[in-house]
Amino acid sequence: MMIQSERTTSPKLIMSNPAPALEVETLDGTLWKLADQTPEHYTMVVFYRGLHCPVCEHYITDLDQKLNAFQQLGVNVIAISGDTREQAEKFKEKSQIQNVTIGYGLTAGDMRRWGLYLSQGHFNHEPALFSEPALFLIKPDGRLYFANMGTHPFSRVSFDFLLQGLEYIIPRNYPFRGTIWE
Repeated sequence: MMIQSERTTSPKLIMSNPAPALEVETLDGTLWKLADQTPEHYTMVVFYRGLHCPVCEHYITDLDQKLNAFQQLGVNVIAISGDTREQAEKFKEKSQIQNVTIGYGLTAGDMRRWGLYLSQGHFNHEPALFSEPALFLIKPDGRLYFANMGTHPFSRVSFDFLLQGLEYIIPRNYPFRGTIWE
């Protein structure tokens, strides 16, 4: 039996268009605003599922270890979840994050504006609602350049592969891709 749904499409963010607004509290006590970012080349926003996700722990730890390489390429980085401050602090401690800025308190509205896939908690350790992983690169002028959105914990872009890509595209002023919707 085939399951039918009335809703077969969802909003899609188009590369080269302005990124949605984004503001989150960070564990260092500041309010991080996408509009205030002034990277040399890109702001990288990594949305992660939260404290309940062991894959996120490994992923953000990997990012923390590679943060210097991204910074050398002119990329500012933040990792954000819908966790509470307390959960984000536990995540940072458990993962032994030293350098990556951790944002918390991402709202369901923000998740939807960014087109993230949302999941309902099915297990006792999961929150009632959380976003699945995603990674975006935003140009200094606020336009979306790159998006990778997952539907499961294992659907993530490799940071090593992303670094290789950035090393190639930055000196070549590589064009926007994914700009056609209709």
